[in-house]
Formats: sequence, structure tokens, C-alpha cells
Amino acid sequence: MIVATVARLLAAASLTAAALATPLLMSPTAHAAAPDSGLFLTVSGSDDTWIRGVLLECPAASGSNHPKAAEACAALDTAGGDLDGPTGDPRPCPHLYNPVTATAEGQYDGRPVSWQRTFANACVLAAVTGPVFRF
Repeated sequence: MIVATVARLLAAASLTAAALATPLLMSPTAHAAAPDSGLFLTVSGSDDTWIRGVLLECPAASGSNHPKAAEACAALDTAGGDLDGPTGDPRPCPHLYNPVTATAEGQYDGRPVSWQRTFANACVLAAVTGPVFRF
């Protein structure tokens, strides 16, 4: 019985060691390239009710969660990463006050980003930020 218990413990230890060592043995090309940027974008409604959020990686990866990742990254590139810059899509919006707050946290081009802004409504958000918050 003691021999069987020791054998099980040794087998478990061997499997654990193999699992921990596997990433170390992988070739450098087997690791996915880390994105230059990763921004967690959120949009909240009034009373800070969270509506939606997505991770935007730039340059845009094929498996990105952001539905307009390529356009959003291009808009950020044009604005030099400034979310208050000219990244919008100007258009007329209704004079309806239904505030939404947009936030961006993470990195862009290796620089930390912590941005938040409240807009009168979702139309104004889209007009100012363009594809960045179009998710």
C-alpha cells in the first residue's frame, strides 16, 4: 500500500514537472507575438451601468475581439494614439441627453493609456471617436 501511494505521488510529480517544463522547451517561434498595444475599451450608461466592453489590440490581430479592429487601430494611428484626437466620424446627432461614458485602459504603442470621457449620447460618442468605440 505504501509502495502504491509513493508510486502515485511520483507519477503526479513527474506529470507536474513535465507540464511546467513544456513552455520552456517550446521554440521561440512557437510563442505568439505579443501585441504592441492592448486597450480594454468600455462604454457605460447613466449611473455607471456597464453596457459593453472589448479588448482592442493594435496592430489588429485576426482573432481580435473588436469588430472594427483594423479601422480602430488606423484611427488611433492617425491621431498618434490620442483618443481626444481626430479619430471621429462627424455627423449630426439628436439633442437627446442620455449620457454614455467611454473608457480606455491599457497600452498603446508601448505607452500607458488611462482615458475616460462622458458624451451626451451614443451618437455623439460615435461622431467623436469613430471606429474606436464602434463595438
